[in-house]
Amino acid sequence: MQALERGEGPYVGRFAPSPTGNLHLGSLVAAVGSFVDARHHSGRWLVRMEDLDTPRVVPGSASAILRTLEAFGLTWDGEVEYQSRRLERYVSALEALRARGLTFECSCTRRELGANTERGYPGTCRSGPRHPGPTATRFRVPDERTVEFVDRFQGACRFDLAAAGDVIIRRRDGIFAYQLAVVVDDADQGITDVVRGADLLPSTAWQIALQEALGLPTPRYGHLPVVVEPDGSKLAKSRRSVPVDPANPAEGLIQALTLLRQTPPPALAGEPPAVVLDWAIRNWRPDRLQGVLETPLPVV
Repeated sequence: MQALERGEGPYVGRFAPSPTGNLHLGSLVAAVGSFVDARHHSGRWLVRMEDLDTPRVVPGSASAILRTLEAFGLTWDGEVEYQSRRLERYVSALEALRARGLTFECSCTRRELGANTERGYPGTCRSGPRHPGPTATRFRVPDERTVEFVDRFQGACRFDLAAAGDVIIRRRDGIFAYQLAVVVDDADQGITDVVRGADLLPSTAWQIALQEALGLPTPRYGHLPVVVEPDGSKLAKSRRSVPVDPANPAEGLIQALTLLRQTPPPALAGEPPAVVLDWAIRNWRPDRLQGVLETPLPVV
């Protein structure tokens, strides 16, 4: 084990699933990557349920995810945090941004913005909502703002935040959006290292901007390759997007580690999860992930 070279305290990582169903392979890969990286650096590993999007939450899935993590030997430190119990913290953050003039209300619907999804939000309501009725709250992005950071796995990253546009931080239905909640939660939990899927890499720019606006620390980021089909299509939309099998954890762990470009030896097959994870922690090679955004499943 080793400690990361950091100016601040010891490593604290986290896994933050949304309880919208059972744990699938893509999420298992992210969980294994974040867990092994944390333990390899003698760090703590927390679990947080991102259950703010109540219309999508499936009753019982949070406990099912936790049981699956336990079956795979992915034991967490401390108590599980639930975003739905932290609404007052998001209210405080939103009020702080409003007080600084960094938000505005937006009446645009998805249909109205459909043609602009690739170009980012065009600033339609920056001077005030265009229509009466419910509004979303957006974080006002500076007209000229580039966010640069070094991702532990993807290297130097640069995003034109102005081109991405003003991100929603409170939805029209009143639900706080992911971008604001994750920033507040990571700061409150003392997260030093965020290890997650590369599908969230573009969100990092908004999150860093929000951290700066709220006076919160910015953790180190490491974005793992996203699991895709051999043709590059999303796993979530394919026939192989099925829940992982807690009854055979060694097989699942070995598959996840292989997709993370590690090389678990065949002798680990059938071993208890603790043995597989002990090997992974001791032999973790994150350098093999450098610049890898996607990891395809084998052809069947």
